Amino acid sequence: MQYALLIYTEEPAEAPPADEAMAEMEAYNAFGQHITDRGAMKGGEALAPTATATTVRVRDGKTISTDGPFAETKEVLGGFYLVEAADLDEAIEYAAMIPGAKHGSIEVRPVWDFSNASSQPPAESVLAD
Repeated sequence: MQYALLIYTEEPAEAPPADEAMAEMEAYNAFGQHITDRGAMKGGEALAPTATATTVRVRDGKTISTDGPFAETKEVLGGFYLVEAADLDEAIEYAAMIPGAKHGSIEVRPVWDFSNASSQPPAESVLAD
Protein backbone atom coordinates (compact mmCIF):
# COMPACT_ATOMS: atom_id res chain seq x y z
CA MET A 1 0.00 0.00 0.00
CA GLN A 2 1.19 3.52 -0.66
CA TYR A 3 1.43 6.15 2.07
CA ALA A 4 2.03 9.88 1.83
CA LEU A 5 4.44 11.11 4.51
CA LEU A 6 3.61 14.81 4.88
CA ILE A 7 6.32 16.90 6.53
CA TYR A 8 5.11 19.75 8.76
CA THR A 9 7.60 22.14 10.37
CA GLU A 10 7.70 25.76 11.39
CA GLU A 11 8.60 27.95 8.46
CA PRO A 12 11.79 29.83 9.40
CA ALA A 13 11.76 33.62 9.38
CA GLU A 14 15.34 33.57 8.13
CA ALA A 15 17.70 31.04 6.66
CA PRO A 16 19.47 28.79 9.17
CA PRO A 17 23.26 28.87 9.45
CA ALA A 18 24.90 27.18 6.47
CA ASP A 19 26.35 24.31 8.52
CA GLU A 20 22.94 23.47 10.03
CA ALA A 21 21.24 23.64 6.64
CA MET A 22 23.90 21.39 5.12
CA ALA A 23 23.62 18.84 7.94
CA GLU A 24 19.84 18.67 7.59
CA MET A 25 20.06 18.33 3.80
CA GLU A 26 22.55 15.48 4.22
CA ALA A 27 20.12 13.79 6.64
CA TYR A 28 17.27 14.14 4.12
CA ASN A 29 19.50 12.78 1.35
CA ALA A 30 20.43 9.79 3.53
CA PHE A 31 16.75 9.10 4.28
CA GLY A 32 15.89 9.38 0.57
CA GLN A 33 18.67 6.94 -0.28
CA HIS A 34 17.48 4.53 2.45
CA ILE A 35 13.91 4.33 1.16
CA THR A 36 15.15 4.18 -2.45
CA ASP A 37 17.45 1.25 -1.60
CA ARG A 38 14.50 -0.55 0.04
CA GLY A 39 12.32 0.01 -3.03
CA ALA A 40 9.87 2.08 -0.98
CA MET A 41 10.40 5.47 -2.67
CA LYS A 42 7.58 6.29 -5.06
CA GLY A 43 7.98 10.06 -5.20
CA GLY A 44 8.30 13.20 -3.19
CA GLU A 45 9.20 16.84 -3.41
CA ALA A 46 10.09 19.82 -1.27
CA LEU A 47 7.56 22.62 -1.49
CA ALA A 48 8.20 26.33 -2.02
CA PRO A 49 7.50 28.64 0.98
CA THR A 50 3.90 29.33 1.95
CA ALA A 51 4.22 32.88 0.58
CA THR A 52 3.98 31.28 -2.88
CA ALA A 53 0.82 29.26 -2.07
CA THR A 54 -2.64 29.89 -3.46
CA THR A 55 -5.75 28.37 -1.92
CA VAL A 56 -8.74 27.56 -4.12
CA ARG A 57 -12.30 27.12 -2.87
CA VAL A 58 -15.57 26.81 -4.78
CA ARG A 59 -18.58 28.42 -3.08
CA ASP A 60 -22.01 28.69 -4.66
CA GLY A 61 -20.51 27.68 -7.99
CA LYS A 62 -17.89 30.44 -7.94
CA THR A 63 -14.15 29.78 -7.82
CA ILE A 64 -12.41 31.85 -5.18
CA SER A 65 -8.64 31.95 -4.97
CA THR A 66 -6.70 33.56 -2.16
CA ASP A 67 -3.01 34.01 -1.57
CA GLY A 68 -1.44 31.85 1.08
CA PRO A 69 -1.80 28.40 2.57
CA PHE A 70 -5.13 26.72 3.26
CA ALA A 71 -5.02 27.23 6.99
CA GLU A 72 -3.36 29.48 9.49
CA THR A 73 -1.01 27.42 11.54
CA LYS A 74 2.42 27.60 13.07
CA GLU A 75 3.61 24.49 11.24
CA VAL A 76 3.33 24.35 7.46
CA LEU A 77 3.48 21.55 4.92
CA GLY A 78 7.05 21.71 3.67
CA GLY A 79 7.24 18.59 1.53
CA PHE A 80 6.28 14.98 1.26
CA TYR A 81 7.44 11.50 0.38
CA LEU A 82 5.27 8.91 -1.32
CA VAL A 83 6.34 5.47 -0.17
CA GLU A 84 5.30 1.88 -0.64
CA ALA A 85 4.97 0.10 2.71
CA ALA A 86 3.60 -3.27 3.73
CA ASP A 87 1.38 -1.70 6.36
CA LEU A 88 0.87 1.33 8.59
CA ASP A 89 3.55 0.17 11.03
CA GLU A 90 6.21 0.17 8.30
CA ALA A 91 5.02 3.60 7.06
CA ILE A 92 5.35 4.92 10.63
CA GLU A 93 8.90 3.53 10.83
CA TYR A 94 9.78 5.46 7.65
CA ALA A 95 8.10 8.63 8.96
CA ALA A 96 10.15 8.46 12.16
CA MET A 97 13.35 8.49 10.05
CA ILE A 98 12.50 11.81 8.36
CA PRO A 99 14.72 14.54 9.84
CA GLY A 100 11.79 16.96 10.17
CA ALA A 101 10.16 14.63 12.70
CA LYS A 102 12.72 15.89 15.25
CA HIS A 103 11.37 19.45 15.21
CA GLY A 104 8.00 19.18 13.46
CA SER A 105 5.53 16.43 12.71
CA ILE A 106 4.98 13.90 9.95
CA GLU A 107 1.45 13.01 8.93
CA VAL A 108 1.14 9.47 7.59
CA ARG A 109 -1.82 9.13 5.28
CA PRO A 110 -2.77 6.12 3.14
CA VAL A 111 -3.16 6.82 -0.55
CA TRP A 112 -6.60 5.87 -1.79
CA ASP A 113 -6.28 3.39 -4.66
CA PHE A 114 -8.93 4.22 -7.27
CA SER A 115 -7.74 1.53 -9.69
CA ASN A 116 -10.13 -0.97 -8.10
CA ALA A 117 -13.71 0.14 -8.83
CA SER A 118 -14.94 -1.42 -5.59
CA SER A 119 -12.19 0.28 -3.60
CA GLN A 120 -13.36 1.87 -0.39
CA PRO A 121 -11.54 4.43 1.74
CA PRO A 122 -9.67 3.02 4.75
CA ALA A 123 -12.11 2.16 7.54
CA GLU A 124 -10.73 4.86 9.82
CA SER A 125 -11.31 7.66 7.32
CA VAL A 126 -14.40 9.80 7.49
CA LEU A 127 -15.51 11.99 4.63
CA ALA A 128 -17.10 15.23 5.82
CA ASP A 129 -19.50 17.39 3.84
